[in-house]
Amino acid sequence: MANIREIAKAAQVSVATVSRVLNGHPYVSEEKRRRVEEAMRRAGYSPNSNAVHLATGRTGMVGVVLPFSHHPYFHALLGGLTEEALKHRYTALLCQTNYDPDEERRYLHMLRTRHVDGLILCSHELPWSEISPYAGDGPIAACESVRLEGISSVYTNHYEAFLTGMRCLNRRGHRSIGFCIGRRDSESSRQRYAAYADALCGMGEPLHPEWIFEGCTMLGDGMRVMDTIAGMAQRPSALLVTGDEAAAGVLARARQLDIPIPGQLAVVGFDNQPISEALQLTTIDQQLQEIGRQAFLAFYQRLVQPAAPPSRIEIPFELVERSSV
Repeated sequence: MANIREIAKAAQVSVATVSRVLNGHPYVSEEKRRRVEEAMRRAGYSPNSNAVHLATGRTGMVGVVLPFSHHPYFHALLGGLTEEALKHRYTALLCQTNYDPDEERRYLHMLRTRHVDGLILCSHELPWSEISPYAGDGPIAACESVRLEGISSVYTNHYEAFLTGMRCLNRRGHRSIGFCIGRRDSESSRQRYAAYADALCGMGEPLHPEWIFEGCTMLGDGMRVMDTIAGMAQRPSALLVTGDEAAAGVLARARQLDIPIPGQLAVVGFDNQPISEALQLTTIDQQLQEIGRQAFLAFYQRLVQPAAPPSRIEIPFELVERSSV
């Protein structure tokens, strides 16, 4: 098999340029990169990944920790993240956990043992007190607001986003407002709940615990919520739902039950997924793809500039008004 010097000669570049291409270095012109890759293809050259790893101290992989990949929320995050990883010739290794703490510990151990160059946490179960000690083993970026040494953070201001949703409903005359939440113990859910409670207090309205629906992430969860509301003697006139997938379930079941939207129930979703436009759902766009992109860049910046401080990036949100309110 050809060696690196022969590849350089065939591509009419220096040995150093071939080395940069093999190591995924960003500062190589596309024309030279193409010539090197073509020379390797013609010669049947396959670099030894273990040797490259030993030489550079990098694996070319970043672990992406998330509970599951089938939900549209994580699809959107992954879309932006993997698009940016591809630009930098990095492989995003999907680390699915189903919120199992032991699975999360396993991926943290992979960082410590240099099987990946860093981790991007899309969502997690372990407390930060257990995660943050691993920041010394490689760059860690979180898709949430966190202020910890060595941890980069890319996030939406969930408190302000949900206040915006509540104010939208209040402007349309709604004061009896219910709330659908995913995992109540997550940081984003705590911020959303605080905004919900504060907005009700500002309206002079009591908080009805029976109008707070937990574990709402999927289409079926939204349908279950609508069934519950339909059986209530005192119903909310509006519903703020933490995800468009669950909100779509609310709209679908309401249609089946002949409950007009927004006539008898106004609905605001969250995420601005493609399904929300099809259903004309008013929603809050937190720019998930951009969060994914910036999370990768936060990881990559710390990788190439270890002395750089961790990034802390707030991504703006937008209220997208349609016909469900």
